[in-house]
Amino acid sequence: MGTWSCYATPGPPASARPAGKQHQQQQDDEEVRSQMPTVPTAEPRSRPPQVTAGSILGVWGHPDDETWLSAIHMARAVRAGQRVTCVTATRGEQGSPDPERWPPGEPLAKLRTEELDAALALLGVSEHLWLDYPDGSCADVPLVEGAQRVLTQLVRTTPDTVLTFGPDGMTGHPDHQSVSRWVDAALARYDGPPPMVLHATNTPEWLQRWRPTMDGLGVYMGAEPPVHARHELRSYLLLTPEETDLKVRALLCQASQVGPLIHAFGQDLFRTAMSEESFR
Repeated sequence: MGTWSCYATPGPPASARPAGKQHQQQQDDEEVRSQMPTVPTAEPRSRPPQVTAGSILGVWGHPDDETWLSAIHMARAVRAGQRVTCVTATRGEQGSPDPERWPPGEPLAKLRTEELDAALALLGVSEHLWLDYPDGSCADVPLVEGAQRVLTQLVRTTPDTVLTFGPDGMTGHPDHQSVSRWVDAALARYDGPPPMVLHATNTPEWLQRWRPTMDGLGVYMGAEPPVHARHELRSYLLLTPEETDLKVRALLCQASQVGPLIHAFGQDLFRTAMSEESFR
């Protein structure tokens, strides 16, 4: 297999820049959760559906979350002529796997901004918004504030589908878990057409095969990652070879994050590991 390049298909970058801050109280979290409507779940099926997502609003914590978990969900929607909007809470400026090569702070924030612009352009996603919270601080943002930021985007985009983290945050990262709470609280206040809300997860087969490598890299931060059998999933994509290539190229645009993964997996196995996307 030849060398991949994230720049094989050029496209226009997109970004925007609001602001935010402060402290979140656990009681607020519980109070807003108690007011949430129940989101209906699909009946168990022998095979998981490949959801026709319609328009998509993705809400994530850091650059690369969206590509790792939902690249082809987004790309398929774009190809179908649907609106796809991606919201990222932080610029990931503390997330350096190699502090000497990629020093944390403003230089890394700038680099990860450029990396995400390139990845989204490759996937055809032209609508992106930064919430610009400091990396690692989302748990300190008042729930009402984070929820309002998400609610603004729900009202603006009226998506058919929302893609985000479940309460587990996928890796146990507090920023991911906070984003999940913001989305739940925003949906509780949203009076538009109710979107389908999909939470990122893993299949047992995927975890059985790849978890030792992921644990060796500390991806799950000591947390227990979510896992759901295929019949429990609301959307499961087994990617075509062309889609897998596209996803890998988009991830390679974010070289500051995927380098250690490719080194640990090897190029061919990394490609195999990226060949499915699971949501419940």
